[in-house]
Amino acid sequence: MTTIDAARTVSVLQYRQSVAVEASRIVPEEVPIAFSYRGSTHAVMMATPADLEDFAIGFSLAEGIISTLSDVVSVEPIEAGDGIDVQVMLKDANVEALTARRRQMAGPVGCGLCGIESIEQATRNVPSIGASSLSLTPHDIHAAIKALGAAQDLNNKTHAVHGAGFYIPGQGLLAIREDVGRHNALDKLVGAVLQAGRRGEEGAVVVTSRLSVEMVQKTAALGCPVLIAISAPTALAIRAAVSAGMTLIGIARHQDFEIFTRADRLNTGTSSYVA
Repeated sequence: MTTIDAARTVSVLQYRQSVAVEASRIVPEEVPIAFSYRGSTHAVMMATPADLEDFAIGFSLAEGIISTLSDVVSVEPIEAGDGIDVQVMLKDANVEALTARRRQMAGPVGCGLCGIESIEQATRNVPSIGASSLSLTPHDIHAAIKALGAAQDLNNKTHAVHGAGFYIPGQGLLAIREDVGRHNALDKLVGAVLQAGRRGEEGAVVVTSRLSVEMVQKTAALGCPVLIAISAPTALAIRAAVSAGMTLIGIARHQDFEIFTRADRLNTGTSSYVA
């Protein structure tokens, strides 16, 4: 357990209609989060101090340190000065994978690849999406985006954090996680999905950010066949999605969206938009 809150209230001077008034605003917290394995720090991320067990599990999967939830023995967040040290205990069989992926990184939340030591690591192949019968309708895309926005409690208070959700047709959002960093929010979501005992192939990941290549890599690590975002993908993200066999949907706003890869998972013949 930690005592650092995910948000705090600060004093501001608001300028509205040519008048300055004293007021208050809720802002998200941002602290260094260290992931330590076998007593040694592997990575340091600037992140929102919430859902840290999910964060550690999702990050470990995306990094290739673990392949299943059962590879993790325990996760314990411990306050350390101005930050939090998340101590992850792994099964002995995962030590080799940890050593292979070991790196030290400390960077801003906007960079999901800070500290990677080579171009090969940054452009590593994404895993192929396994067999999935997932089929979405245009209504599902609209419903997923709408539900994600409504469920973002922290962002609705602060207007300053990203969200990532796991949407299952007919069931809605299974989980949602938020963070000041889009990559962190997705790592937290991956951990939440695994801890809920669900499989990535059951649903779609929906995010409030642009689609950079690392967002595709993290979604593929979960085994999820569809990634939806309110913004556009990069060219590299599109190539990575093609390689993984992933459906990439961007610029999903209101009832409109664009499909960049694998449009066969979208069923347009049996759907209608519902506001």
